[in-house]
Parts: sequence; C-alpha cells; structure tokens
Amino acid sequence: MDVRTLLDRKRNPFFQHGEAEYFLAERGGAVVGRIAAITNTLHAKYHPEEPDVGFFGFFECVDDQTVADALFAAAGDWLRPRGVRVVRGPASFSLNDECGLLVDGFDTPPAIMNPHNPRYYQSLVERAGFVKAMDLYCYESTGTEAPPRLVEGARRMADRFGITLRGMDMKHFWEDVDRVKEVYARAWENNWGHIPMTDAEVMHMAKALKPVVVPELIVFAFKGTELIGMAIAIPDYNVVLRHNPSGRLITGLWHLLTRKKSVRRLRVLTLGVLKEYRRTGTDALMYDWIWRHGRRLGYEWAEASWILENNAAMRNGIERLGFRVYKTLRIYQKTL
Repeated sequence: MDVRTLLDRKRNPFFQHGEAEYFLAERGGAVVGRIAAITNTLHAKYHPEEPDVGFFGFFECVDDQTVADALFAAAGDWLRPRGVRVVRGPASFSLNDECGLLVDGFDTPPAIMNPHNPRYYQSLVERAGFVKAMDLYCYESTGTEAPPRLVEGARRMADRFGITLRGMDMKHFWEDVDRVKEVYARAWENNWGHIPMTDAEVMHMAKALKPVVVPELIVFAFKGTELIGMAIAIPDYNVVLRHNPSGRLITGLWHLLTRKKSVRRLRVLTLGVLKEYRRTGTDALMYDWIWRHGRRLGYEWAEASWILENNAAMRNGIERLGFRVYKTLRIYQKTL
C-alpha cells in the first residue's frame, strides 16, 4: 500500500518538484525487470554545483546483463532530453526515501524501510558502467546499554549547556511534526546529496509513520525553548511482515496485530543535532534515551542507518557508543 502511494503522481508530494517515468522489461510475456528514471528540481537548487544530475530508482532485474542494460538505456534516453548528464542511484525517489544498493551484509534480513537486493545486482550495475559515488553505512548495536562513562560525560556536558530532552507527545503530534521541519533542514544541510524535505513531504511521511510510532522512541533535545536536535526510532516491523510474503492486506494486518509484541528490533531512522550544538553530548544523550526506553519496552537490538561514509563526526560518535558497521549500501553514478 505504501509503495502504491509512493508511485502515485497525484498523492506523492515528491511530484510537486520532481518527475519520473517507469519502465518494465518484458521477455516472452513475462516481466523480467523494472526501473524508474527520475528528475528532481530541488537537487539543482540545493546543489548548484551539480545542475545536471538525475536519478534512477526502483531497480529490480533478473540475473541477465542484457536486461539490465536495456533498463538503464531506457532510463538514460528519458533523462538525456531533460538536461541530465549524470545519473545517480538507486534512489527511490531521493535520498529521503529508500536508497542505495546493498553491496555488503547479505546474511541478515533488511530492517524496515531499508533496501535489500541479491548479490548479483552489484555486477549488473557496475557492468552497465556505473561507478561508486558514495557508501552509506548501516550500524548495529553490540550491547543493550550505552557505555556508562560516555553517557555520564554527556550528561555533565548537557547540564553545563542547559540541554534537556523529552519524548514525543502524541496528543500534540502535529505540533511536534512542525518542530521537526526546520531541524531536519538545518542539521543535515551540509551532508552530501541532502535535500530538505518540503512541508508537504514532511506531512506525508508523518502520516505514514504515525500508525507505527512508539512515542517513547522519539526524542527531542532543547536548549531552553529552542529545538536543537531529534532522534527517531521505530520498531522493525519487517520481523512480522516477512511472514506475509503474498503482501495481502488482511493477512498482513493479522500478522501485525498478533505478532507485533514479539518484535525485539529497532531501526533508528534519523538522529541529528544543529551544528552549533554538536559538541555538547546531545547525540549520546539521545541514543541513551532510545536505549533506556527501548530496553524498558523489551527491545534488544537496534540498527542505526544510514550514515555517510564521509561523515566522520557521526561515525566516530556512534562507534564510541558501541555500534559497528554491519551493512553497506552504495550510491552509484554514471555519465551519460
């Protein structure tokens, strides 16, 4: 249902600033591959040094280079007349959505809202002429508590700077969503490929996530009354949804309702702090918040994803908390 809405040009607010065309590859009456060709006017706005970048996404293909080449050629033929000279992906539709090709970490199942693909996809993409643009690292927790000394140091720093935390208030859900918008735009503004979500996109995602939100797993950091950081984690409902391979609605709802209490995994979707407050221990405090409340609710494992390979500060911080890289997603690009 979510993917149907995602692809719908009338219901997905991405199409207020982007275009896409969808292609299927058929052989002998059977579908053997798919791809989307994507343009995004906001990419050029926020990355004027890259005015001619387009994207591919929703890539699926049988293990046949001829099919893959035909799909990439179709996408390129659609993108070229629109001024695109560099194709980047997979991004379905942008880095704010599912993105990256799994190139390492095939032995464990995907966490919710993250991609997963067969090993041979890497060969299909690279033989089609794509090269690495950026790796995205997925981290997993290696314990059930944050290092006490690190957390205590972060708390002392927070006290010194007057930083406080609170969880999501479901009675004022939409007011909290409004607060998220500016932090999301500012905290990630210097990240490679980042494009702030529009108000419509934030509201669209909030509506999609609201049914699965656990308020204790969302935390806001304040300096006085100013929101300076946030972290969002959700239960990894893939644990129960994987029991519904047919994708049928009623069956899926039944599994979700009867098995949701058995979920012991989390995915930390996002964690960010405004630049001027990044050396105040706020990030460690927010991870500790999710850890403590998650453990109280019965969660035993978490994935924090994804983090850019060149984001040294975030990587160093999360590794000091005891997380380790266990999957790698890759964004590719190719000059047309």
